[in-house]
Amino acid sequence: AGEGKDDTKPTLSPYEEAMEALSSLITKRSRADKSNKGDRYELLFDYIKMLELDEPIKKMKIIHVAGTKGKGSTCAFTESILRNCGFHTGLFTSPHLIDVRERFRLDGMDICEEKFLAYFWWCFDRCKERTTDEVPMPTYFRFLALLAFKIFAAEQVDVAILEVGLGGKYDATNVVENPVVCGIASLGYDHMEILGNTLGQIAGEKAGIFKRGIPAFTVPQPDEAMLVLEKKASELDVHLELAAPLDASVLSGLHLGLEGEHQYINAGLAIALCCTWLQRTGHVEINYLKEMTHLPEQFVKGLATAALQGREQFVKGLATAALQGQSESTGDLVFYLDGAHSPESMDVCAKWFSLAIKGDYKQHKSYASNHGHNELGTSHDSVEISHHEASKKSSTQFLLFNCMSVRDPELLLPRLMKACASHGVHFQKALFVPNVSVYYKVGASASTATDTQVDLSWQLTLQRIWESLVRGEKGKDVKNTDHVHEEVPDDSEKGVQSCENSKVFPSLPVAINWIRDTVRKNRSGRSQVLVTGSLHLVGDVLRLAKK
Repeated sequence: AGEGKDDTKPTLSPYEEAMEALSSLITKRSRADKSNKGDRYELLFDYIKMLELDEPIKKMKIIHVAGTKGKGSTCAFTESILRNCGFHTGLFTSPHLIDVRERFRLDGMDICEEKFLAYFWWCFDRCKERTTDEVPMPTYFRFLALLAFKIFAAEQVDVAILEVGLGGKYDATNVVENPVVCGIASLGYDHMEILGNTLGQIAGEKAGIFKRGIPAFTVPQPDEAMLVLEKKASELDVHLELAAPLDASVLSGLHLGLEGEHQYINAGLAIALCCTWLQRTGHVEINYLKEMTHLPEQFVKGLATAALQGREQFVKGLATAALQGQSESTGDLVFYLDGAHSPESMDVCAKWFSLAIKGDYKQHKSYASNHGHNELGTSHDSVEISHHEASKKSSTQFLLFNCMSVRDPELLLPRLMKACASHGVHFQKALFVPNVSVYYKVGASASTATDTQVDLSWQLTLQRIWESLVRGEKGKDVKNTDHVHEEVPDDSEKGVQSCENSKVFPSLPVAINWIRDTVRKNRSGRSQVLVTGSLHLVGDVLRLAKK
């Protein structure tokens, strides 16, 4: 019966088919490139009509959040608070780390595969039927934003919390014309190729989410940014308020669900957004005070149990038997994951890592007994115990790093090194790897082959910058860094480019294996690996851990 049929192509699961279709919407070009018809912002309104989403979006009670850093954390806190207040929540965030369904959360959980597929094909097929040469298929992120609106409308959420993807004014989430309240998290330098080269220009783009007469909150900002936000707010009759950072004393002895001192800023913004949302939607049964000297129990619980993958997260051991073919103990190997990718977030990441490896943070006591930063069986507590057990052991720090080529490593790496050094932390080796996932594919097929033919020119650039920085820090001659490569005789390190203070690996699994081998040889000590520079890299490490 199957005569003449080509059976060489593997049969795709329904979910993989959806990922193939979604991948077809990714434009293989820089986000800063303006040459595509799909970039015309007004097309979004055509898509909304196509998908009959105009009325549902108008009826949604939306909280809209922009910012350079902290917007994801602010959204996570906001969703957790309102869910603990008893509301049916929808949360749209980006990017995803392992599975695209992470971007769509209903009541704190990723949307299930069955619902995702039903809504995905409803939107995709309708767009396919109705798009033309003049109105082409929506691009990747725009489609995901439209899908979020469809999911939240169909699931009849009480509140939709939307994290801006990029910028604000021309972001796909900004089709919302009547949110309940808007928030602007901390502003800094990122995506300058699209948003502008000054804080003022960047602030102007983010303030694009302000809507006439709709209240907005922000956090303490640099003067240049704050002036622009205030000007835009006054032009639109927006009452812009400054949300004060949360005072830890109101948490009844608990800790925030997200690590790091900067999270008190994000938590303060989330509280202001939630209070205003409750007020403006007529929910006066939940008592709260403007002065924030007391927080309702639901707020405290929401703040203490908020979780966000890939930000200040621990994975102990990374016992990837799939990589090793064996499952020996690696109890003294801890990976510290943070998707920091802007100069300012490098400072924050370095401080968090430096304090965490010294065990200077306090053990969490949260409502949820199984609460941890990740779903991989690693809680804060297990890391805390490992620090206690190993307190007398010597420790070695490694850096596992990659960043997108639109970022400026000449800004990122010095900030990271300097901030770590200020806390007495110096990396024995920096390891540079390409991302496993490729940018034009979504799903299981998004992994590149782990061969040695991959282009490592960007990673070698990162390595040269790092070697120059280390030599500068040690007071060595930094002028000539071209001769620092060593030939590595060991065949197991084929394709590895080694320097005095760093290595470039052809793939992430090869780098992880090298780390594990190094740890095994050094049984007396503990090894702490900071993974940062890219949320995609963090996602790749988590994907390996999940295997």
